[in-house]
Amino acid sequence: MSKDIRIKKGLNIRLVGEAEQTTTQLATGGFYAIKPSDFHGITVKLIAKEGAEVKAGEPLFYSKSDERILFPSPVSGKVTKVIRGERRKVLAINIAANATQEFKDFGTKDAASMSAEEVKNHLLASGCWPFVKQRPYDVVANPNQAPKAIFISAYASAPLAADFEYTLKGKEAELQAALTAVGKLTKGKLHVSVGKNANSSFSNLEGIELHKVSGPHPIGNVGTQIAHIDPINKGEVVWVITPQDLLVIGELLLTGKFNITRTLALTGSQFSKPHYVTATAGAQIAPLVKGNLNNDNTRIISGNVLSGSQVEEEGFVGYYDNQITAIPEGDDYEFFGWNKPVFNKISTSRALTFSWLTPNKKYDLNTNTNGEHRAFVVTGSYEKVFPLDLYPMQLLKACMYKDLDEMEALGAYEVAPEDFALTEFICVSKQPHQKIIREGLDLMREELG
Repeated sequence: MSKDIRIKKGLNIRLVGEAEQTTTQLATGGFYAIKPSDFHGITVKLIAKEGAEVKAGEPLFYSKSDERILFPSPVSGKVTKVIRGERRKVLAINIAANATQEFKDFGTKDAASMSAEEVKNHLLASGCWPFVKQRPYDVVANPNQAPKAIFISAYASAPLAADFEYTLKGKEAELQAALTAVGKLTKGKLHVSVGKNANSSFSNLEGIELHKVSGPHPIGNVGTQIAHIDPINKGEVVWVITPQDLLVIGELLLTGKFNITRTLALTGSQFSKPHYVTATAGAQIAPLVKGNLNNDNTRIISGNVLSGSQVEEEGFVGYYDNQITAIPEGDDYEFFGWNKPVFNKISTSRALTFSWLTPNKKYDLNTNTNGEHRAFVVTGSYEKVFPLDLYPMQLLKACMYKDLDEMEALGAYEVAPEDFALTEFICVSKQPHQKIIREGLDLMREELG
């Protein structure tokens, strides 16, 4: 199979507010929060109590299903509050960070001399295991299963996504250490995908199979790459790691520190200066956007506009996110907006819309759905932006009426919610595709294991 992947089905959503390639270094301090909801499918058991002093890398909680899977504190400081919901479910753990950071010492490791079991135990003990996610089901990987391959997507095609060429520049030593280690966790290949014309940090690294990808979004989604390189069949498992998480693993091996500092992209038209900032996972949003955000009717999203989560300015960055997006809130309504030519919005339809005439134009879109929820309308539009060899509408319907046999037959093992972000964006029925797929995958995991 060719190492080059090119797709034609998809849609590039070009928005105003791309981050300039300048980085502001922010001091560690203030408040942080770790939310168990970021780790889908995990039932947590609390370790750190309110008032406890913790170092960066010390565990806050662990998975009830496997006590080896630890979730560490991103910073050193004091646990100020444990927020609980119904039936005392842990919703968030708030930490007040110290001005000077202390790290738990896990010791330096030579990845080349470690065995697969030693690598696995080290990732589990240090709290790095949650960076390893698995397909099917798009959840934290089960350490008791062996993957047939490991996939890393180093090309981001989502709207206004952080540029990996910029954020990974100069980090080749950390990446190589991490790749050498995680490559031992599979008997298959370690697949890394980069842009076709990219000057990637992965280009000269060893122990990987490099793929060059091109085409519209969702070519950057790892699910699209898996489908074209080594599709998942029933009974098979593949693991997925993001490049920014590889850096954390690499630094752990080289320094012995669990340092989850990321380079975040501040993007969107509501930022006066979209650029990059350094911040630790779980950081509060407000200090990151201070003096840079237009607060007039703005929606803040942790992640990208297609698959990110809405947060308040006093909220916190998602554990896996490397992007904060701010766009106008769409709470206004256009009189007869459905019955006049549209020039300022993106549409895959050519009925009174003209975005297809200017494919490189950038738009300042708001959050308005431009329609209301209704039953599915068969238009054939999903297939135009869905590059996987599946029937998207039929799979969505199977998830809705909970037919496990049909979900299996239609390829649910291959997909994750983000693979349906584009079909949700163009859906004339305004159906929540990602939520439907997530619930379907949860049901399959519960019933089929």
